[in-house]
This record gives sequence, structure tokens and C-alpha cells, in this order.
Amino acid sequence: MKKSRLLNSELSAVIARMGHMDEITICDAGLPVPDPVSRIDLAVEHGLPSMLQVLDTVLSELKVEAVILASECQSVSPEFHQQLMNILAAQSYPIEVSYLSHEAFKQQTHESKAIVRTGEFTPYANIILKSGVVF
Repeated sequence: MKKSRLLNSELSAVIARMGHMDEITICDAGLPVPDPVSRIDLAVEHGLPSMLQVLDTVLSELKVEAVILASECQSVSPEFHQQLMNILAAQSYPIEVSYLSHEAFKQQTHESKAIVRTGEFTPYANIILKSGVVF
């Protein structure tokens, strides 16, 4: 049995296959998933699991050098945005943060290796992670 925090086999496999600057999206329950992109659906019910829980677990397995957020997250969901910034700041290495409009964000998800759907119901609670290298 796998010993690390991340137990989901699909998500673990995607992370294991990622190379430098590959992208993976973690999203709320409502973000559309483009047809050619793999969907990993973790949503069980409203709020379960939360996007931040999934992000925290993914960050324990994946070296991330940059993230992309929808700019609307800052103004529409400021408390969530601050919690997200706290998680990113708690990493032992710097993570670059950039913003796109929500429409541009949805277009960028087409580049993701997978989109991980959570039970999050907070507006604009979506993040694109760009993988780094561990050396």
C-alpha cells in the first residue's frame, strides 16, 4: 500500500508522469472540463473534499514552481484567496503567482495534463499548477 499522503491512484499517476512546466488544474465543482483533458473527479458532496485540502495534498507530492489563478478570485472570494496564498507561502520554496481573467483561465485549462474536480463551492476556487524540478 502507498505510504505517502496522496492515495488516489489516478492523481498519483498523473503527478508521476509530469515533467518540468507541465500543468495540472485543481478546480471547484463548477469549472468546465474540456473534452480532451483527463478528468479526475474527487467531488463527493458540497465542500467535500475542499479545493484547499486537495491542493495541500498535491503539494506534498508535486514540486510546483508557478501557479495561475483567476483574477476574480481576489475580489469575489478574498478569504479563500488569502487561505490559498498562505498555503503557497508555507512551501519551502518560492512559487510564482500569476493571474488571468476567468475566461482566459478556462482556455488555459486546455493545456492541463488533468483537471481535478473537488467538492468546493467557493466562486473562482480554481488553480493551475506548473510543475517544477526537484533538482
